Amino acid sequence: MSQTATMDVRQAGRSASIVDVKGDVTANSEDVLMDAYNRASESGVRSIVLNFEGLDYMNSGGIGLLVTLLVRANRQRQQLFAYGLTDHYRQIFELTRLDEAVGIYDNERDALAAAGAR
Repeated sequence: MSQTATMDVRQAGRSASIVDVKGDVTANSEDVLMDAYNRASESGVRSIVLNFEGLDYMNSGGIGLLVTLLVRANRQRQQLFAYGLTDHYRQIFELTRLDEAVGIYDNERDALAAAGAR
């Protein structure tokens, strides 16, 4: 497996931020993920869009971190959206029921439209 995850944050209008996830998301990614979330939230956005196109690997520890991220976002009254998941990881989101709390889309344009990014 490759190195742990790296995450870049991009602003998408006034209401959304995009977190570009690259590499492996495991329990060791907690600091990187939470730092990216904090940077994405700095401008008071209502929506966080997770871009998984660069995801190489995610295990149960990584799924647990996404649940933690979801709890934090809910506390801030933010919505989470995702795109770029492979069929395998879409199935994991369904099995863990994360798909019921995180809007999953095929591409960035559709995720930003759902997030109301302007």
